[in-house]
Amino acid sequence: MDFKDLANLEQVSIKNIPNINEKWIQDYIANDPSVLGLGDIELKSKEKVQPNAGRLDLLLQDSENNIRYEVEIQLGKTDESHIIRTIEYWDIERKRYQSYDHCAVIIAEDLTSRFFNVIQLFNGFIPLIAIKMKAYKIDGKIAITFDKILDKVKPGDEDEDLEDDIVDKSYWENRASKESIEMALEVCNIINEFEQGFVPQYNKCAVLMSKNRTPYRFLIMFPKKTFLRLDIVLEKSKETDDFIEENDLESLEYNVRKGRYKIKISKREFSNKKEAIKKLLEKAYNEFSK
Repeated sequence: MDFKDLANLEQVSIKNIPNINEKWIQDYIANDPSVLGLGDIELKSKEKVQPNAGRLDLLLQDSENNIRYEVEIQLGKTDESHIIRTIEYWDIERKRYQSYDHCAVIIAEDLTSRFFNVIQLFNGFIPLIAIKMKAYKIDGKIAITFDKILDKVKPGDEDEDLEDDIVDKSYWENRASKESIEMALEVCNIINEFEQGFVPQYNKCAVLMSKNRTPYRFLIMFPKKTFLRLDIVLEKSKETDDFIEENDLESLEYNVRKGRYKIKISKREFSNKKEAIKKLLEKAYNEFSK
């Protein structure tokens, strides 16, 4: 290819482009949220009114992985008020809709060093993504790109420390729901059908299966408000993938690093899925016990 065949990109400030403002960018993303590179997401709402706190630019949702993104847009440089507003909206949404995981997203043209200094103060406490917008002139037209330059700054995995303080059942009934704890107990009963002696061990971060006061980590349970998530330790395989699909189990994103299938189950569908869950758990236990 000759150099003369290459297009000449001229970076321009979005703030200085006529007829393009934050509302235009908002509508552009709302029309096709995939431009942000956050996966298979959809628009949940736009300009969502927050109680005593203004309007959230965009609320996006990843239905498969049960994640909501609270998105704020700013042309030009980020400033402290914009950062605070983004975090405030994220906090409001996560408290109101606790059955979802939530992530704050800041989109701006210029993410300054001061921005990163401020964000470091929240490191380990707030899941946050920073996306930098750029605009280019090419052949008389404008192209806008979105580059993720800061991925989720989050508290770590839910089960980062499975040796944390042991709690009682009521702790999880209050944190999640009695319904999801009932399902966890039923899962324990299912396990005892093929290997007796297991009881639930309630830790602050998760519910484990314990036998003779020793946790067996072929299964880690995360009770939620409206469902129970089962993290089943199994090597990813086509056979297991096909089994999950054939039995219509709702599987979230596979955890490659920890080798876990994440199954989301609600009380309504639990009784119809017991046999399929039992087969997965028995397979995981046999692999764990080798």
